Amino acid sequence: QVQLVESGGGLVQAGGSLRLSCAASGRTFRTFSSSAMGWFRQAPGKEREFIAGIAGTGGITDYAESVKGRFTISRDNAKNTVYLQMNSLKPEDTAVYYCAGRIYYAPARSSSEYRYWGQGTQVTVSS
Repeated sequence: QVQLVESGGGLVQAGGSLRLSCAASGRTFRTFSSSAMGWFRQAPGKEREFIAGIAGTGGITDYAESVKGRFTISRDNAKNTVYLQMNSLKPEDTAVYYCAGRIYYAPARSSSEYRYWGQGTQVTVSS
Protein backbone atom coordinates (compact mmCIF):
# COMPACT_ATOMS: atom_id res chain seq x y z
CA GLN A 1 0.00 0.00 0.00
CA VAL A 2 1.50 3.29 -1.11
CA GLN A 3 0.90 6.32 1.03
CA LEU A 4 1.45 9.93 0.02
CA VAL A 5 1.41 12.51 2.79
CA GLU A 6 1.43 16.22 2.00
CA SER A 7 2.57 18.92 4.38
CA GLY A 8 3.44 22.59 4.32
CA GLY A 9 0.09 24.17 3.58
CA GLY A 10 -1.23 27.12 5.49
CA LEU A 11 -2.33 30.74 5.39
CA VAL A 12 -0.15 33.28 3.62
CA GLN A 13 -0.59 36.82 2.36
CA ALA A 14 -0.63 37.60 -1.32
CA GLY A 15 2.91 37.84 -2.64
CA GLY A 16 4.19 35.38 -0.09
CA SER A 17 5.66 31.91 -0.46
CA LEU A 18 4.99 28.40 0.74
CA ARG A 19 6.75 25.11 0.19
CA LEU A 20 4.70 21.95 0.03
CA SER A 21 6.20 18.53 0.61
CA CYS A 22 4.88 15.10 -0.26
CA ALA A 23 6.46 12.05 1.29
CA ALA A 24 5.89 8.60 -0.20
CA SER A 25 5.95 5.58 2.07
CA GLY A 26 4.80 2.01 2.24
CA ARG A 27 5.16 -0.44 -0.57
CA THR A 28 6.68 1.71 -3.28
CA PHE A 29 5.33 1.64 -6.82
CA ARG A 30 8.18 0.09 -8.72
CA THR A 31 10.84 2.42 -7.38
CA PHE A 32 10.19 6.03 -6.50
CA SER A 33 12.77 7.26 -9.00
CA SER A 34 10.92 5.44 -11.81
CA SER A 35 7.64 7.14 -11.03
CA ALA A 36 6.42 10.53 -12.15
CA MET A 37 4.86 12.72 -9.49
CA GLY A 38 2.40 15.54 -9.84
CA TRP A 39 0.70 18.30 -7.92
CA PHE A 40 -2.94 19.15 -8.43
CA ARG A 41 -5.27 21.57 -6.71
CA GLN A 42 -8.97 21.92 -6.21
CA ALA A 43 -10.74 25.11 -5.21
CA PRO A 44 -14.30 25.11 -3.83
CA GLY A 45 -16.82 24.56 -6.59
CA LYS A 46 -14.13 23.85 -9.18
CA GLU A 47 -12.67 20.76 -10.75
CA ARG A 48 -9.31 19.41 -9.73
CA GLU A 49 -6.63 20.91 -11.94
CA PHE A 50 -3.09 19.98 -12.85
CA ILE A 51 -0.42 22.29 -11.45
CA ALA A 52 2.95 20.65 -12.01
CA GLY A 53 4.54 17.32 -12.82
CA ILE A 54 8.02 15.87 -12.67
CA ALA A 55 9.54 12.78 -14.23
CA GLY A 56 11.04 9.97 -12.19
CA THR A 57 14.58 11.30 -12.12
CA GLY A 58 13.54 14.92 -12.30
CA GLY A 59 14.81 15.63 -15.78
CA ILE A 60 11.41 16.56 -17.16
CA THR A 61 9.03 19.02 -15.59
CA ASP A 62 5.70 20.43 -16.72
CA TYR A 63 3.64 23.31 -15.40
CA ALA A 64 0.22 24.74 -15.89
CA GLU A 65 0.30 28.16 -17.48
CA SER A 66 -1.33 29.69 -14.42
CA VAL A 67 1.68 28.87 -12.23
CA LYS A 68 4.58 28.88 -14.68
CA GLY A 69 7.35 31.12 -13.45
CA ARG A 70 5.95 31.21 -9.90
CA PHE A 71 5.91 27.55 -8.83
CA THR A 72 8.75 25.04 -8.97
CA ILE A 73 8.41 21.28 -8.61
CA SER A 74 11.38 19.23 -7.47
CA ARG A 75 12.10 15.87 -5.91
CA ASP A 76 14.60 14.14 -3.65
CA ASN A 77 14.53 10.47 -4.56
CA ALA A 78 16.79 9.56 -1.66
CA LYS A 79 14.01 10.79 0.63
CA ASN A 80 11.09 9.61 -1.53
CA THR A 81 9.81 13.16 -1.40
CA VAL A 82 8.53 15.65 -3.93
CA TYR A 83 8.25 19.40 -3.32
CA LEU A 84 6.31 22.33 -4.66
CA GLN A 85 7.85 25.74 -4.05
CA MET A 86 5.20 28.38 -4.49
CA ASN A 87 6.24 32.02 -4.82
CA SER A 88 4.33 35.20 -5.58
CA LEU A 89 1.16 33.61 -4.34
CA LYS A 90 -2.17 35.08 -5.35
CA PRO A 91 -5.63 34.77 -3.77
CA GLU A 92 -6.69 32.64 -6.75
CA ASP A 93 -4.10 30.07 -5.70
CA THR A 94 -6.28 29.26 -2.71
CA ALA A 95 -7.21 25.58 -2.90
CA VAL A 96 -6.58 22.14 -1.49
CA TYR A 97 -3.33 20.90 -2.99
CA TYR A 98 -2.89 17.21 -3.73
CA CYS A 99 0.19 15.16 -4.43
CA ALA A 100 -0.18 12.28 -6.90
CA GLY A 101 1.98 9.46 -8.19
CA ARG A 102 2.05 7.58 -11.47
CA ILE A 103 3.40 4.13 -12.18
CA TYR A 104 5.12 5.50 -15.28
CA TYR A 105 8.23 7.60 -15.70
CA ALA A 106 6.85 10.67 -17.46
CA PRO A 107 4.51 13.23 -15.91
CA ALA A 108 0.97 13.67 -17.20
CA ARG A 109 -1.62 16.42 -16.94
CA SER A 110 -4.72 14.28 -16.51
CA SER A 111 -5.65 13.23 -13.00
CA SER A 112 -6.81 9.87 -14.35
CA GLU A 113 -3.18 9.08 -15.20
CA TYR A 114 -2.21 9.05 -11.54
CA ARG A 115 -2.79 5.99 -9.40
CA TYR A 116 -1.83 7.25 -5.97
CA TRP A 117 -3.10 10.31 -4.16
CA GLY A 118 -2.43 12.10 -0.92
CA GLN A 119 -5.10 13.46 1.37
CA GLY A 120 -4.48 17.07 0.40
CA THR A 121 -3.25 20.14 2.22
CA GLN A 122 -5.05 23.47 2.38
CA VAL A 123 -3.39 26.58 0.98
CA THR A 124 -5.12 29.88 1.65
CA VAL A 125 -3.82 33.15 0.20
CA SER A 126 -5.28 36.31 1.67
CA SER A 127 -5.44 39.57 -0.26
